[in-house]
Amino acid sequence: MSEQVKRREDGTIEMDASDLDNFMGRPFPTNMLRESIHVNDIRRWVQGMHYANPLHFDDDWAAESRFGKIVAPYSFTVATTNGHGAAPTNIGLIPNSHLIFGGDEWWFFGPRIYPGDHIKTYPMPYDYKVTDTSFAGPTCFQRGDTSYVNQNGDRIALQRSTSIRYIVENARNKKVFAREDDPEWTEEELIKLEETKVEFIKSLRALGHDKRLYDSVKVGEKLVTNVLGPHSLASFATEWRAYPMTIWFGAVRSSGARQDNKGYTPEMSGFEGNREMEKFNPELTDGAYYGPSRGHLQPKWAKHVGMGRGYGYGASMGAWVLDYASAFMGEWGQLVNAKTQYRNPAFTGDATFLNGEVTDKKIDAEGRGIVTVEIVLTNQEDAVMAKGVVEMELPRD
Repeated sequence: MSEQVKRREDGTIEMDASDLDNFMGRPFPTNMLRESIHVNDIRRWVQGMHYANPLHFDDDWAAESRFGKIVAPYSFTVATTNGHGAAPTNIGLIPNSHLIFGGDEWWFFGPRIYPGDHIKTYPMPYDYKVTDTSFAGPTCFQRGDTSYVNQNGDRIALQRSTSIRYIVENARNKKVFAREDDPEWTEEELIKLEETKVEFIKSLRALGHDKRLYDSVKVGEKLVTNVLGPHSLASFATEWRAYPMTIWFGAVRSSGARQDNKGYTPEMSGFEGNREMEKFNPELTDGAYYGPSRGHLQPKWAKHVGMGRGYGYGASMGAWVLDYASAFMGEWGQLVNAKTQYRNPAFTGDATFLNGEVTDKKIDAEGRGIVTVEIVLTNQEDAVMAKGVVEMELPRD
């Protein structure tokens, strides 16, 4: 560690985020996957996100839908670029730091993603602020925007992502997420989890291809509970591999810069995303085995960055919110806006419970029936993992 670090009286290291000023408001190069979207990319995605909606994997079911074929879920949008759409929130040097995701806000503009589409993305750093947190003391909340545009020039979505950049030593010392042992589940508890999953799947299949009409929805209405997990290193690896960017040469890399120019600790720096190393030894670059992302799948390195055990991906948590909302609105609805804050990671051994409630409905200035749903993700100990507010347009007839 640099001898120039400044410490407070309690030993907490101060954060220097001044380098970020050099990047705010400056667009990044365009990002994209190398290939057009394949139907199996969509299938792999819903498999990784544990979203058993047949609209996204079953040809026969999808053929009878309003789309006439398999269509990507809204959540898949984040899989069509590099870095979960969070690349513009991870730019600039913060010495001895690491990063976790803090949240995402999405605006969707109507066009859907289908097999054969080729999406380009346009990232730009937006802003940042440094504030104290119980997790790591001085912490940088950095935001960036990514626009998603298809091959026809249609704007698919805008994502405003928030990263949480923190000093690793501070997080290790505070031990907020230091628990190392996985919770133990009885067979009865596991059976109950599976029953909850089945009831959720039954609910989305019961709606089928019908419309959920605006007038049929009542403020105060509760959504059917869903549950994911218990999470494991295997399930997190399945999520990671659902992102096409993790496939060797799956994405066009906009930069060959090593990750250590962002200030990651030497042990977590590496060649993740490095286009030159990818040509020679792509195993060093795909995020599962080496570099800053390996803490998710390797408990040793999770502990190094202040996490007690393997932990899930923030972008996947955001996908769970979008999928849960989409299951409620059905194939005739349209997501308009979704804003989700990530508060506690999904750790190995935890289960994630999704609950939602209709909190508002209105006819907007364009005559659309807009329904607001608030969604809360909790674990088996009732710790809040994420909170989301989703606005959706439901058909009026």
